[in-house]
Amino acid sequence: MPADTLEFKAELKQLLHLITHSLYSDREIFLRELISNASDAVNKVRFDSLAHADRLEGNTDWKIRITPDKAAKTLTVSDNGIGMTRQEVIDNLGTVAQSGTKAFLEAARQAGKVGEAPGLIGQFGVGFYSAFMVADKVTVVTRPPGSPADGTRWESDGQGQFSVEPCEKPARGTDVILHLKEDATEFLDPWRLRSLVKKFSDFIEHPVVMDVEAETDGKKETTEETLNSRKAIWLRNKSEVKPEEYEEFYKQISHDAQPPAATIHYAAEGRTQFKVLAFVPAHKPLSFDWEEQSTGLKLYVQRVLIMDRCEQLLPFYLRFVKGVVDSADLPLNVSREILQQNPLLDVIAKSVVKNVLDTLAGMKNVEPEKYLTFYKGLGPVLKEGLTRDWANREKIADLLLFESANTEPGKYTTFAEYVEKMPEDQKEIHYLIGDSAEQMRRSPYLEAFKARGQDVLLLADPIDEFALPGLGEYKGKRLQAADRGEPSAGDGDIPAEVKERFAGLVSVFKEKLPEVADVRLSKRLTESAACLVADGAAMTAHMERLMERFGRGEGRSKRVMELNPNNPAVEAARELHSKDSKDPRVGAYARLLFEQAVIAEGSKVADPAAFARLVNDLITRDAKG
Repeated sequence: MPADTLEFKAELKQLLHLITHSLYSDREIFLRELISNASDAVNKVRFDSLAHADRLEGNTDWKIRITPDKAAKTLTVSDNGIGMTRQEVIDNLGTVAQSGTKAFLEAARQAGKVGEAPGLIGQFGVGFYSAFMVADKVTVVTRPPGSPADGTRWESDGQGQFSVEPCEKPARGTDVILHLKEDATEFLDPWRLRSLVKKFSDFIEHPVVMDVEAETDGKKETTEETLNSRKAIWLRNKSEVKPEEYEEFYKQISHDAQPPAATIHYAAEGRTQFKVLAFVPAHKPLSFDWEEQSTGLKLYVQRVLIMDRCEQLLPFYLRFVKGVVDSADLPLNVSREILQQNPLLDVIAKSVVKNVLDTLAGMKNVEPEKYLTFYKGLGPVLKEGLTRDWANREKIADLLLFESANTEPGKYTTFAEYVEKMPEDQKEIHYLIGDSAEQMRRSPYLEAFKARGQDVLLLADPIDEFALPGLGEYKGKRLQAADRGEPSAGDGDIPAEVKERFAGLVSVFKEKLPEVADVRLSKRLTESAACLVADGAAMTAHMERLMERFGRGEGRSKRVMELNPNNPAVEAARELHSKDSKDPRVGAYARLLFEQAVIAEGSKVADPAAFARLVNDLITRDAKG
């Protein structure tokens, strides 16, 4: 019987151009699509056999076979699945978006057996056409159950027409034969095929096999190699998975040499069903990229990798979490690579975030040493959630660890512990941000708080300047920077007679120091002579230093200089000024105290040489009496 030449039912020439050039970001996924279709075909015949066991023909060794032929430049993907009749070939391969899988699901639904239908992934009928990204001609040889040797051959170059003719096919199933383009012969390399199956289809339920030739003792032998592991451990019950299996899988997907700190494995049931297997690393991996823009969990649909990194399933501040989500209910658009905006995505993401945060909280409370190791490396990343995840900011805040003025070096406290130990009259949570906790422990900004028995959190991560103000408060307690604004209420006012006694000196210091916004007597200093504070919403010194590192510095902003009236050096300057307001040493003392304050806040003086000369002059005067 001669072949029938038919026109595609859609404007397939234009659509195939779109599919092969725009629909997929990488043409190597053609193999994923063909293997997925083959897996669907096997699942269909297994479902069909529930009612028609006699049609299996004894062929139940379920396999998907890949056959590269370098001489013929063809790559064949074969299955022993449901196959197609002549009319099904025309309907399914002659029309774009005419999906046999979609029709199958609809048939199962109408028959009231949707619960029995296997998980199928081909929803739009375009995955097959991805073959034209690598092939200039595609041949399909297929036969359904119960039609011995009565097969159908379909063939097309994707240019607008296809041919259909009868053929002999002894076994049930489908062979998809790709006549590869000259620039696609890399897909005949067994090593390349192994890597693609491992990457995209490693967890397909059915074995993906390939015949390989090996030479032993001078004799060539052909053996069948299974390319996929078929170990989708996230589909198994948690009680059935051994710890070493979790560890091996984590190392495979994370490239981390150490075991994970925590494993999150659960199945969501109900109206939406999905399975999650995720891991929290024990430390910051060597390969961790702080500025990595692409992140997310691997998304599978019935064991088939759809997206290597699905950003919609994992917020950016949890990008250290590695794992997979598998959902058969998730609708995809025609490319399978870009998810439709669907409420199910939000449901899954909220579930994943909740379970990750709960797992971290459990680790912090039950295994504090393990959590501390994790936190030292990845705590700064977690803090990003304070500004990115408004709904979970209190949960995130409870996960944070801090050194403080009252803790031993290297020991940590939490917001909850800080609030519990606050004196009754303390209304705010005080914190100080600097380059290191060691440096901040000697900061003059802590003096008044220590005198009142109040603790101050010491924050040394660059993200703290952005994250903590974003939190704003914790359990109704406002967060207040120790180096910003006026001290909190309860410190008492400076007596009027003290202000009057130092008024002249304060006025001269303002005149001699154009770098400062104001000079005032301090209520926060008990020992140091002077300090600089950011007034109102002005940028702190630490923030300015960060901006300079990022190449966004705009010069030093003016801060308020505070003088401690009880410090001997300040009192000596006042006495000198009261004796002779024109004495040039008053101006020198003003400069010296200001630059001391600059150093104390962790910044650099503008002219170190001039500062050194000023100190040397004072040493000389003192030595000469």
